[in-house]
Amino acid sequence: MSVFDQLIDQDQVIKVLKEAVLASVSQGDRGQQMTHAWIFTGPAGSGRSNAAVAFATALVCPAGGCNQCAQCLSVTTGSHPDVELIRTEGLSIKVDEIRDLIIRASWAPSVSNYRVVVIEDADRLTESAANALLKVIEEPGLRTVWLLCAPTLTDVLPTIRSRCRNLTLITPSARAITKLLIENDNISQELAEFAAHTSQGHIGIARHLATNEESRKSRLTTLKIPLMVRDVSTARAESDSKNRNELELASLKQAWGSTGSKLIAGGAKVIKDLEKEQKIRSTRFVRDYLDRALLDLAVFYRDVLLFQSNLKTLITNTDSLDTITKCANSNPLGKSLQVIQSIFVTRENLARNAAPLLALEALMCKIK
Repeated sequence: MSVFDQLIDQDQVIKVLKEAVLASVSQGDRGQQMTHAWIFTGPAGSGRSNAAVAFATALVCPAGGCNQCAQCLSVTTGSHPDVELIRTEGLSIKVDEIRDLIIRASWAPSVSNYRVVVIEDADRLTESAANALLKVIEEPGLRTVWLLCAPTLTDVLPTIRSRCRNLTLITPSARAITKLLIENDNISQELAEFAAHTSQGHIGIARHLATNEESRKSRLTTLKIPLMVRDVSTARAESDSKNRNELELASLKQAWGSTGSKLIAGGAKVIKDLEKEQKIRSTRFVRDYLDRALLDLAVFYRDVLLFQSNLKTLITNTDSLDTITKCANSNPLGKSLQVIQSIFVTRENLARNAAPLLALEALMCKIK
């Protein structure tokens, strides 16, 4: 079993990556098939970060990604000394983080032929962070490989993408996702098919829907009561974030010898820094939850449009057919299209850091 087996419907990408791994092993140094910097692009849920991690694993594995040896398993658990996985939970990746990363990336490999750095959200690099990264990509080390992930090439600085090899992943088919859920997660045929179609090709969301009943209930609530999408989404996000924050604070205070309201010297600053990071993370959680709810709502109104166009066999949310029918009968055809356009404008505004409450209130006014 290979590390590339987890990539669904990405035959061409797998072929290129295997050739690169083979070239790096057989030639010692990088050949034509291998380069020091790559950009993995593709729609949300296509598995671009999974592809990057699989490639990183194959590069440090003596067998080219067997998925069984200690090297492969340590990458999976995030403990491999030569593989750096950068996953941000904040709104952006700051220049200080990249500078620290560049220093670590300059070290010689410990146990492998390569030192590999995977940046999952390269589109979140600040301008100064991207410029710092550009310098090291322009002057690469002999044994360091950079793997960047972003939705599209335009999300990365032109000067960076011009120095990287691009691999574009496609949206996996519903059939392939269904098969994955059945074989890997022991999901029933009916539920796997439902999750695969509802997720619109997003593997992570499909798995979450198939394995989390609360997520399925939340989605139904969003579809049945569109005007309450803000309340439903932010409440869930804020609840998840609050629980995590409380556990982290309690653990950190205990580590710094908290006795009542007192901390040992330096503890107060550490707590303050953590609270600042938690605030940034909470903001992203809320935006991510809202974005997913808006996508669900857009698919719902797409189904309404299909119903009104007498294309009922193409409807995705078959479990909400009654709600779709009522909405289709009470709104003109043009209104459904206008609502879909307004939803995507709202998503763009939120991505540009618009105030969530104001953006959603504007959307609800248009829907109403």
